[in-house]
Amino acid sequence: MKKIAYPLIILCIISTSSYAQVGIGTTNPDNSSILDIQATDKGVLIPRLTTAEINAITNPANGLLVYNTDIDEFQFNNGTTAIPDWSKISHASSVKYSNTDTTTNINNNGAYANIPIFGNLEWNDDTTMYTQAGNTLTINTSGRYRITVNIAYLVPIIGGNADQRVSVEAQIAINGTPIGAIGNTGYVRHANNHLEASLHITEVFNITAGQTISVQTIRGGNSAPAVFRSIGTSNIYIEKIK
Repeated sequence: MKKIAYPLIILCIISTSSYAQVGIGTTNPDNSSILDIQATDKGVLIPRLTTAEINAITNPANGLLVYNTDIDEFQFNNGTTAIPDWSKISHASSVKYSNTDTTTNINNNGAYANIPIFGNLEWNDDTTMYTQAGNTLTINTSGRYRITVNIAYLVPIIGGNADQRVSVEAQIAINGTPIGAIGNTGYVRHANNHLEASLHITEVFNITAGQTISVQTIRGGNSAPAVFRSIGTSNIYIEKIK
């Protein structure tokens, strides 16, 4: 029996080395795959580990795949073996808010100030990732985020303000500090029958867990008040992209 077994083992090794492909549930693995698994009533079970166990993996390869049982999600090493970066495999988690306030003056005089754009929650894909309080949103997961801000405003005719040249400037703020692109348009002037304008900003930031996001404005022209144009016409959209 031993004389028969050894040649069979050698034959299997030669066969595996020659084709460099493995088929499970099929005798004809796809030519483009190193491993082709086929089934009609079963799935593939990826190794399931806790966060501590994942972090204890020695020199994890780039692209190494695991299932994190602490937070119920697939993760892969998006970093290097020396500096692992365990990233979530899923659709991008995003959140969107729109305004409900139409009376607060957003033509802030002298210094940037937060505006009430977090009025109505349109959606929040991951409530553990985003926490809103007042005019700020806390980011609870470190990463790279795309932030889009759309502001539609008007200048109401109040007393002698009808002919003032109003120009609102907007900027995204992290932890209360304005940063990145500035949104601005030409001034609004009632004398030209033009009371409305809009601002649009799209930025990408690396944000650390615990930092807050807000939208701040300051006046770039005269001091007449400006307000959101109507409910739902201004919004902020935040999406984690890495």
